[in-house]
Amino acid sequence: MKKISIALMLSLVVMVLIKEVHVAEAACNPTELSSCASSVISAAKPSRACCSKLRKQKACLCGYLKDPNLRKYVNFPNARKAVSSCGITLPQC
Repeated sequence: MKKISIALMLSLVVMVLIKEVHVAEAACNPTELSSCASSVISAAKPSRACCSKLRKQKACLCGYLKDPNLRKYVNFPNARKAVSSCGITLPQC
């Protein structure tokens, strides 16, 4: 009985973790950061909408940094300034 309940608990934990991964992946949409374009292009102060979107996608930044198609945009100096201006630190991936 004890082995069955431990196995049940482990399978429940695995299901929760898998669900969390899918939720995080679904939330990562770089096109939603279009409100940050003016900050990246002209080094303007990021808007509230930009900062809000960056905060919502903070968990996605490592994925963006690892993606060869998106890395150049995240590493662009003005993009780094915008992230910093919003009070967000780029993760060490």
